[in-house]
Amino acid sequence: MGEITPTNESVLEFEGLHLYHAGVSNCSQRVRIALEEKGLPWTSHHVNILQKENITPEYFGINPNGLVPTLVHDGKVIIESDDIIEYLDITFPEPALRPPEGPEREAMDKWMRRATGIHLKAVKTHIYEKRIRGHMVRSDEENERYENLQKNESLLDFHRKSRNDSFTQEELDAAKTTLDESFADLDKALAERDWLIGDHISLADIAWVPLYFTMDVLAGYSFEGLNNVAAWAKRIEVRPSYKTAVLDWWPKAMGPLNSKST
Repeated sequence: MGEITPTNESVLEFEGLHLYHAGVSNCSQRVRIALEEKGLPWTSHHVNILQKENITPEYFGINPNGLVPTLVHDGKVIIESDDIIEYLDITFPEPALRPPEGPEREAMDKWMRRATGIHLKAVKTHIYEKRIRGHMVRSDEENERYENLQKNESLLDFHRKSRNDSFTQEELDAAKTTLDESFADLDKALAERDWLIGDHISLADIAWVPLYFTMDVLAGYSFEGLNNVAAWAKRIEVRPSYKTAVLDWWPKAMGPLNSKST
């Protein structure tokens, strides 16, 4: 479940819950929402990815992909946001954010896997197209450091394309199509219920709401006609966890939030 053995052994001495995260990261938002929904105390280790603070040997020694978030719980290191939020619900079962074993649990797992599956080739690619294209700032020194540290071929391929503005139109169109289909399916799933699974917020909702927020705020994605998604988002936006986990951490460097997300 995402547990790794870090080469940076300093984190093995940590007690309690420690989270390496970034305000702008939608994956970090998932974990912060889960922590707040459960009312769990945690120690923040904010990583300013806009300033490339994650591209260091020290951080790659904690997370071998150089990504946020990373959870450290009593010296146990867990990476990947879906694994982290599931770990939190198993380790701290009240209040439950997963339904009991059965069809609803299976449905929740499918929604979580789908949210994770579209992250790199759809979400990050679309954000690149709408927000970053032509503005990727990474010095030759920073790029060399990243290339030397990063061993994940998928991430290397993405960052090479984003740095060189070399995504094909086919790749950009495919990303938009994937998002359109995903949010359309989300809208259908919410047609007769308030939450994706069961009668309460679950890890499925927590996996998807940061994608809604990110597409809205960073990419200007149009949710026109997706009335069920819009209503679902409003139900989440009034929860205290949304303010403390999403809005309060949003970096000023990214500009003001629009009216739909405040």
